[in-house]
Amino acid sequence: MKRLIPYMKGYWKECILGPVFKLLEAIFELIVPLVTAEMIDVGIAERNTRYIWKMGGVMFVLAACGLVFALICQYYASKCAYGFGTALRSALYRHVNRLSHSAVDRIGTASFITRITSDTNTVQSGLNMMIRLATRCPFLIIGAAVMAMRIDLKLSIVFFIAIPIIGALLYAVTRWTIPKYGENQSKLDNIARHTRENLDGVRVIRAFSRQKEEIASYREDCNVFAKRSIIVGRIGSILNPASFLIMNLGIVAVLWFGGIRVDTGHLTQGELTAFVNYMTQISLSMVRMAELLVSFNKAAASAKRVSDILGEEPDIVGGEEVLVPYAEKPVVEFSHVTFTYPGGGEPALQDISFTLRAGETLGIIGGTGSGKSTIANLIPRFYDATNGMINLYGKDIREYTLDSLRGVIGIVPQKATLVSGTIAENLRWGNEMANKEELIKACQIAQAWEFVSQTPKQLETKVTQGGRSLSGGQKQRLTIARALTKQPEILILDDSMSALDYATDLALRKALAEQMKHVTKIIISQRATSIQHADHILVIDEGKCVGFGTHETLLQECPVYADIYATQMQ
Repeated sequence: MKRLIPYMKGYWKECILGPVFKLLEAIFELIVPLVTAEMIDVGIAERNTRYIWKMGGVMFVLAACGLVFALICQYYASKCAYGFGTALRSALYRHVNRLSHSAVDRIGTASFITRITSDTNTVQSGLNMMIRLATRCPFLIIGAAVMAMRIDLKLSIVFFIAIPIIGALLYAVTRWTIPKYGENQSKLDNIARHTRENLDGVRVIRAFSRQKEEIASYREDCNVFAKRSIIVGRIGSILNPASFLIMNLGIVAVLWFGGIRVDTGHLTQGELTAFVNYMTQISLSMVRMAELLVSFNKAAASAKRVSDILGEEPDIVGGEEVLVPYAEKPVVEFSHVTFTYPGGGEPALQDISFTLRAGETLGIIGGTGSGKSTIANLIPRFYDATNGMINLYGKDIREYTLDSLRGVIGIVPQKATLVSGTIAENLRWGNEMANKEELIKACQIAQAWEFVSQTPKQLETKVTQGGRSLSGGQKQRLTIARALTKQPEILILDDSMSALDYATDLALRKALAEQMKHVTKIIISQRATSIQHADHILVIDEGKCVGFGTHETLLQECPVYADIYATQMQ
């Protein structure tokens, strides 16, 4: 919870003034029964119409002032809660983007989405309720009890019996429900995960006619969440009727024993009415207190989940040195690098070593799951090597700031990802200041201009969410163009030409070789033809280097590479 306090910055005034105005409203509410008692004992008993109108006016003024104070409190509470929620949501999103890939893998995208949206909204609503009711309810309960004791101390024994019983009930329900709300939110993570998977894979689901099965599986997740929520809701719903029952029994006792004291002259009719009003105020306040506790329980559970994310520290922390490319230094150097994914068991890479100089091209080939993409992830420090060292321009990559390190690297991942917007907006992710000519040149090198130029709006053509309006090959070429727009010193193509036909593949490699001679290129591919002209070829098998050299050398000395090449050539 302490991690959330800084996001109240700028809203402490509203957080303090809101309860102050709510207290003023409560004070006026406590005065009303006294005015009612005077109206009955003086105005009605003596048939003094003028006095009745006078007290009625006082009650109207008290009610109007209470309404104004309540509206002011609501304004401050809303401003504070929504301002806090906005700041927390923004900070949480920024923090998630700072986390390393291992943290994202461990927690899961669906859980992040739930915590940024649902949990943050729950905390926001809880804060709103706390500002409006956290001071008002206890103050009304204590104030009404004190005022009732001033009227008749003996009759107040009813309070001392009813209030502890309700308090014990509130404590028992609260203690049981707080952990249950946290568990329910984790079930909501499952629904979010299932929703995301189904929406992303809707075409695959339809291709295999799995709609009924997926709908049934989704319904099961929703039913589990609903059943658990209903169980918690049933326990929480005990508070209101139980509190009302206890307090109404108390009011019956007050009327019974109060009537006797009125008959004996120890209590007036107006004082008994005021006493009952105070009892009613306590009853309503206890019920609102129960609602507040339910809201607080939900907010506390969600706040813990949000706080856990904010407490996650990035595994990858940048150094202090700004990376400056040096042509005379080796650009990329792996020295006996071993890497194991967190919780992955066997190493994904074992004892990998190679050196690349400026302008050279390294081709990486191997079977599925051999560790090719892991090498691509280690260079920009998405993960850190478990053992060994990775140097860029002669220095350990951990010495560089993350911005300067990733600023010289253009990476095209296996999964071509585009965002909704225009083609130009997607390409400018690589360089926000790129002009039209630079975008066209990047498209031409990436072999994307041939289809972009045929669209009516060319670079201003709209791209749907995820690029679903484009083919796989078109998306891959645009993601390559986006990386080229960055004008990187190191270009990593992580199996990002798999959807290209052989002619386009050849044209792309030719354009890269001719127009980007100074760029150091790492091409990961399943096709031997895509890397056979590289300066160096690294053959990976089950995370180990089984061959390193040129195409001709590997054909003679590396059976794994020779087998891959021969199979593909057939």
